[in-house]
Amino acid sequence: MTSTANTATTFSTADPLTRQPLGERPVYATGMLLDAQDFLDEQTYHRSQLARALGAVAGSGTLAGLLVQHRPAVETGLDAAPEEIQVNAGLAVDRLGRLIELPRPACLRLQPWWDAEAARTSLQQADYTSPGRFISARAQAGVALPVRAVVADVFLRFVACPRGLTPAFASGPFDALNAVSVSRLRDAYELHLVPRQNLSDTGLGLPLRAGAFTLPVDQETAAEALAREAAMDNPSADADERRAALQDAVLHGYHRTAGELPRGPEHPPTVDASAVFIARVLIPVNPLDPTQRQGSAVLVDNHSRRFLPGLGVLARWTGL
Repeated sequence: MTSTANTATTFSTADPLTRQPLGERPVYATGMLLDAQDFLDEQTYHRSQLARALGAVAGSGTLAGLLVQHRPAVETGLDAAPEEIQVNAGLAVDRLGRLIELPRPACLRLQPWWDAEAARTSLQQADYTSPGRFISARAQAGVALPVRAVVADVFLRFVACPRGLTPAFASGPFDALNAVSVSRLRDAYELHLVPRQNLSDTGLGLPLRAGAFTLPVDQETAAEALAREAAMDNPSADADERRAALQDAVLHGYHRTAGELPRGPEHPPTVDASAVFIARVLIPVNPLDPTQRQGSAVLVDNHSRRFLPGLGVLARWTGL
């Protein structure tokens, strides 16, 4: 809840879409008295329907851009800059179907982040030997993998930012004649770099591929679910078998949670379950002391995320 005495009003930036509301829209009639909640409900209906459609058609992941890069520190000269993890401009869909856009590159300063996490002892719990097993095969190709590294993930999260004030009646525990209230909400974002703990060879902490399910799903045995997923992943399988697997994937594909959004395998407990995983970062450390970085090289894996290619990209890729 955001409230200040000088505005003499109360205002919440909590997004009603986090409750995954059912499709209920206001109905109006001549002479009906309306208040702000009626207009908020109208917005919520249209936003939630769009988010449900986008989430069902595309899923969550990267639509365009959002390339993550390591920028080494430049100590001197006109281009002097601190060491950063840079996320380029782009567009993503979060796990509630909301669009998240970075209109320009955004940066996370690596050394201040490192110092803060070291003070909380988070780095020791995110330190692994042979860390190459936690990144994609493409990220491993042609690079020297560190013997030991801290593993951290980059997440993109939807936030609503209040913008502008306009005169309004006082609300909440205020009594004022000159009250103002927030007049706009900007769909914005937060970037988080999170040390990853408790990773293993069987629990990589990476997103499921687009269209994949946590097995088994409702009204389906584990054996049936595994057979369906295997047929979906096998391009050389019998055409009828793959068609049947596709149909079953659609028939078992509906899901709606009435309460809290369940976490994906990529979400540690400290991260919003709606956030989008966009990259994994390996930071080499001293084999004898995981709180001491070894060298300045940082490896970024951009390829373990979920990709949501547009129809034009898919058409070109297939040769149409």
